[in-house]
Amino acid sequence: MILREALHSVAQTLRKAGIADASVEAELLLGHVLGMSKTQLYTETERGLASAEIKHLWRLVHRRLDHEPTAYILGHCEFYGTDFYVDCHTLIPRPETELLVEKAVELAQRIFHPGKQITIADIGTGCGTIVVSLALALPQAKIYATDISASALRVAEINCQRHAVNSQVELLQGNLIEPLPQPVDMVIANLPYIKNYEFKDLNPEIRNFEPTIALAGGKNGLDKIQQMLEQMPKKLNYRACFLLEIGQGQGELVTSLINSYFPQANIELIPDLGGIERVVNVILMESG
Repeated sequence: MILREALHSVAQTLRKAGIADASVEAELLLGHVLGMSKTQLYTETERGLASAEIKHLWRLVHRRLDHEPTAYILGHCEFYGTDFYVDCHTLIPRPETELLVEKAVELAQRIFHPGKQITIADIGTGCGTIVVSLALALPQAKIYATDISASALRVAEINCQRHAVNSQVELLQGNLIEPLPQPVDMVIANLPYIKNYEFKDLNPEIRNFEPTIALAGGKNGLDKIQQMLEQMPKKLNYRACFLLEIGQGQGELVTSLINSYFPQANIELIPDLGGIERVVNVILMESG
């Protein structure tokens, strides 16, 4: 079998199984097996595949047919222009979360003095995409990253080492904000916000493979956000700020919740490219 035939066969197999973007997924799987870029896949179409390569390719294809996410099969994915290691112990980073990072960087650069070392906390860090992205964009910042899962923190540590931000980042195990050793200037959090009743409607890639602890937000999807707000007052510096990622339709309820804890807060809801209110940007006039 030559490369062109393999690419066509894999794409066709995935398409028949109802896998979206079958051609793109075929490119990813074949490129991974052969160690080739997308450009090479289409410039070396007559390259022959060894029998071991063919067997390896179809093992991966069958994993994908079982709905295992491609990022777990490949062991990595891209986020905010950077490549990250991922495995089944952490949520796969979503493109919409890039908006959270983008707004956090903009806010840090706008409201904090350039000469000041700001302290930031990434709560529920998972595989560490947010904390590493912030560290790379804000080299003057000291960043804490917390997660209740020791397995997730091991993945985050791999990514911190891979991108050489270890000296800037401190990983802490524990419940939400509780592990922070000092008050911080900014909190970033992409916490679980899936409502209990929504789980049955999730696609099998998410429902059967991604860690429930990173998805389940309780009855209204806001359990973890509320817990964090309860913990916040003693963990924030004066005139601190925080940014949250939220789910579709949660903006009004989250705004009301934040107001109940921080009535003087300046709250902004920021839509993603699809027009969905995705990021909550909160600047505190005073902290408890």
